[in-house]
Amino acid sequence: MANLREPGVMHQRIVQFLTPAPDSAAARSMHRGKSPWVDAVHLLWSAWIFVVPVWNNDGWSTRWVVTTLVSYPLFLLLYYRCIAGPRAQVRAGALALVLLSMSLLPWYPSGLTYFIYGCVMLCTSVGRFRAYLGWLAGLNVVLLAETSLLGYPWQAVFSIPLTSFIIGIIIKAEHGSEEKDAQLRLSHEEVRRLAATAERERIGRDLHDLLGHTLSLITLKLELSRKLFDRDHAAARREVEEAEKVARHALAEVRSAVSGIHATDLAAELASARLLLESSGVCMEYAAPPTDLPQDTERSLSLILREAATNIARHAAASCANVDFVREPAGVRMSIRDNGRGGIDGAGNGLRGMRERVRSLGGTLEISSPLRGGTTMLVSAPLPVLRLVAMPATAAGGVAPAAQGGHSAA
Repeated sequence: MANLREPGVMHQRIVQFLTPAPDSAAARSMHRGKSPWVDAVHLLWSAWIFVVPVWNNDGWSTRWVVTTLVSYPLFLLLYYRCIAGPRAQVRAGALALVLLSMSLLPWYPSGLTYFIYGCVMLCTSVGRFRAYLGWLAGLNVVLLAETSLLGYPWQAVFSIPLTSFIIGIIIKAEHGSEEKDAQLRLSHEEVRRLAATAERERIGRDLHDLLGHTLSLITLKLELSRKLFDRDHAAARREVEEAEKVARHALAEVRSAVSGIHATDLAAELASARLLLESSGVCMEYAAPPTDLPQDTERSLSLILREAATNIARHAAASCANVDFVREPAGVRMSIRDNGRGGIDGAGNGLRGMRERVRSLGGTLEISSPLRGGTTMLVSAPLPVLRLVAMPATAAGGVAPAAQGGHSAA
């Protein structure tokens, strides 16, 4: 308790509470380039709370003022959690608004407005349209039963189900359209990425053709140097040096092109995983992968990522996923996290396949999956280490280093 009284701790808790969750409606609005306050415009409908007393005999009585001062801040808090909280908590917040309304109806007719807000907020937590209509029907039946027992006028009672159904269906249709638009944007991103991959592969083929011409040139120069070896040692040496220069230049071009092509494999798989998960309602964030990984390592990591994304989409019941990479001097680590149900036992065929791929790389796979605590997979793979070897002195008297096998000096 003493720690909670410290200003720094309290400020951190407040900031954490006010920060939108990654899978919240506010975060999705910001992801689409909208203002985080765009959803606050719907609060204008809460003006009905202050209009309803005008139609009643007692008007803005003391009881109404006290009840409003107590209930309206609670309503704002629940509304904010429905907009900015994790999607897994939206249903609880929406039902809390409905419960708040029904608990106040015996002496607070303005509470019917809270009921409509609860019905509308529920649409973001219920996936299928028919299921949402079922929720609306059930809640309105309970409301009609309570208002009938309390003796509410039939005109007021009839308007609430009609309003909740109309607004709820409109909001549900808008959310469905936004999800389709998001999927379409992801598809366009994937098309652009695949087009870039195809372009790099084309460049690789062109360089391959160029390499064939270069090898022919090197062969001719070496043959000429062999013929000149007995007659003119200086000319033969010049031909060998020129062949060496041509070979080094061609090797640098091929390495550069192949490195760029290989770097697209894992990036394309990340885009594909994001497309799969977000089409399944899972918000995915990932860091840029390293660009200097060996082809075998990158391909194995891509296959592991594909299997993990499939498992999250099918079995995890998650709302968020995250993929991070850590490049180390002698290895690379890839972590895949989700906030799903957890509790995996590691005995499935997919996990066995992942372990075999990691084992083929000489790495390790660690899985942490507490029940209802999400799942974290940590893949660690070793990478070859560069050793710098001094070359013999060149004709100019300098020393040229040559790299063999990796990325850092031993």
